Amino acid sequence: MATPYRFGGNKLKAKEFFERGLGAAFSSMYSAAHPDYPLTAFYAFKQTEAHVRYKEEVNGKSALSSTGWETMLQGLLDAGFSITGTWPMRTERPTGVKVATNALASSIVLVFRPRPQTAATTTRGEFLRELRRKLPAALRTMQQASIAPVDLAQAAIGPGMAIYSAYAAVLEPGGERLRVRTALQLINQVRDEALSEQDSEYDRETGWAIDWFAQYGMSEAEYGVAETLANARAVSVEGMRQAGIIRSGRGRVRLIPRAELPADWNPANDARLTDWEVAQHLIRALETGGREAAGTLRHQAGGRADVAKDLAYRLYTICERKGWSQEALSYNGLVVEWPELVRVAAPAAGARVEQQRLGSDGG
Repeated sequence: MATPYRFGGNKLKAKEFFERGLGAAFSSMYSAAHPDYPLTAFYAFKQTEAHVRYKEEVNGKSALSSTGWETMLQGLLDAGFSITGTWPMRTERPTGVKVATNALASSIVLVFRPRPQTAATTTRGEFLRELRRKLPAALRTMQQASIAPVDLAQAAIGPGMAIYSAYAAVLEPGGERLRVRTALQLINQVRDEALSEQDSEYDRETGWAIDWFAQYGMSEAEYGVAETLANARAVSVEGMRQAGIIRSGRGRVRLIPRAELPADWNPANDARLTDWEVAQHLIRALETGGREAAGTLRHQAGGRADVAKDLAYRLYTICERKGWSQEALSYNGLVVEWPELVRVAAPAAGARVEQQRLGSDGG
């Protein structure tokens, strides 16, 4: 552990001690590893560590990477390992054992194996192309498993680093090695791109709402801006007002906050049902009526509910980038509770099938 108090408060010495120890541990693991079997390790990090990040420009875009992850992954790679997967584990306690200290907030299980001695080298461009080819499918698998949006960035490191660490080296255009920090930033960038590309799967009104939300959140803005965005999406501002997505008046437009949504809303009776509405109403039901209310609504929404869950991931990433922590909690909460909502909705779905069967038999 990097504990500065053991080094007279010197954080640099503590960091160097931690990195040397980590490197020695991984080297010992490499010596004992069998090439046919993977190894696993649990990496526990403090909540504050997740927010200590480097912000740089990657391919002309702002990108983030975690300092803790960089140290951990660099140690594995230096020891000769190739990372094949990462998965977040909820191992934290609700309150810390140590009073007035940062208790462990989360753990990540890493799966890795010795990298073949014959591993090739590749270029930054090839690495990026391979990321764009493979990462979207991996993200889909994670979303289907209802992994929490707050954990998606950590989980996405697994398939991303599997590509990076399969090579003996990834080279920059100038010939120098592409750093782990840069690799993490590129993985985060491609993850955001992949989630953005899912926008085409939503209805056009929801596409507009995503664009608006990314710029203004739940705040008001000028009607002209709304109309410009609407033209780009081939929808109308009036149509979105009728769909129950926005309120407009006096030259201003805003998304309808969940607190103003009708409590008796039923998707079956909505003539202009949108994915945006389903997501927002599901969150409203969950936060005001609990799992039972949200589970009932999920059943009423049918297949649109699963699309709304995917939308929650997209909106969470926007909130994370904008620093809207309170709003982000709502989208994360919906996905975390999803397995329970499915369980609650199952009896209602079974009852409907039985009613249909009896009706058919009676006829």
